Amino acid sequence: MAETADDPLDLRGLKCPLPAMLARKALARLAAGVTLTVQADDPMALVDIPHMCHREGHALLNVTRHGTYADFSIRAAAISSGAAAAQEAEPDAHPHANPAAQHRDPDA
Repeated sequence: MAETADDPLDLRGLKCPLPAMLARKALARLAAGVTLTVQADDPMALVDIPHMCHREGHALLNVTRHGTYADFSIRAAAISSGAAAAQEAEPDAHPHANPAAQHRDPDA
């Protein structure tokens, strides 16, 4: 049976992009195969956390919506120390962080 983190990571009350960023940090500290439950109430978490899981190689097992928040059940992936160091060195690209960066002037 797969191991599960003891307590859920309660990120309710935090706004984009913090839930995805903090979930990513928590998952990086877990051994591969450990399941973490993340609780978030920011509507963008429904987009950002699955995107982060896909980008980082974690398995999004289940998303359960409750009245005002959602539980994300995520199985941690194995991350090599080289990949982890590279991720820490480069800023987390977030699709909502800088809208102007998405619409660059081609003549500039």
